[in-house]
Amino acid sequence: MHLKNRLDVGEFAVLVEMEPPKGIDISSMVFVAEKLRSKVAAVVVPDMTAAVMRMSPLGAAMILQSKGLETVMQVCCRDRNRLALQGDLLSAYAGGISNIMIVDGQDLAFGDHHQAKAVDDIDGEQLARAIKGLCQGRDMAGTELLGAPAFFFGAEFNPGLEGDELEQELERLDRYKDAGAGFFITTPVFDPAVLENLADRLDVRQLNLIPTVMMLKSVGMARYIQRNMPHFHLSDQLIRRLQKASDKTREAVQIAREALAVLREAGFKGAMLAPMGWERKLPEVLV
Repeated sequence: MHLKNRLDVGEFAVLVEMEPPKGIDISSMVFVAEKLRSKVAAVVVPDMTAAVMRMSPLGAAMILQSKGLETVMQVCCRDRNRLALQGDLLSAYAGGISNIMIVDGQDLAFGDHHQAKAVDDIDGEQLARAIKGLCQGRDMAGTELLGAPAFFFGAEFNPGLEGDELEQELERLDRYKDAGAGFFITTPVFDPAVLENLADRLDVRQLNLIPTVMMLKSVGMARYIQRNMPHFHLSDQLIRRLQKASDKTREAVQIAREALAVLREAGFKGAMLAPMGWERKLPEVLV
């Protein structure tokens, strides 16, 4: 069953994020993906996370699609202009990729190619409207296409913001919805109360809102997130739980497993697991 159909019928959809390789050896990516075939609705293929050069999401997603796995291909405006973006999207659909996720992309200063220059010809909202236009049979120049795609696309949403920033984020979500976005994947959520506080603004039983469950690989990682990413709302209690565990890897797996159960019980349409390099631990989470 395709991702859109799962969400439409209310079947809890588990997504997993899987980074493309930094090289041409796809064996590890395919090995893990094969193990998850019956456990996940789709594999989310990032577009050069943290501005680190890797195999393109188009290439990696097409490889996984060829193995019979449904994918969600991320698309970032940072590295390509409107010509390249539209060309990649048409190539993706022709290759069997119908799910697209628009992401903002991190600053190139955080990446591994410091002399690279950002393109940012269009922004995410403009890309959303461009995708809608492609689905209606025309490109951004108004030229009629020889065959139109039928994308199911979505975008990011940060529920952990506060005050005016949260209001702007909610307004942005509405603009994406107006442009045709069918789902929204959140930034990592460690405290479900963050989403409960938005219950009067977002109907999670109607909106295809998919929270991200990030795997905590170490106490140091958890502390870094708490200190430097306050909008993730990672609690002292969770850090202490991980710190006291005799087997921290096993505890991290258990924390992720419990988070999935909480989100399912709360009525969300799905969840995305972000393994942060622990792709081989995913089968243990999805028992």
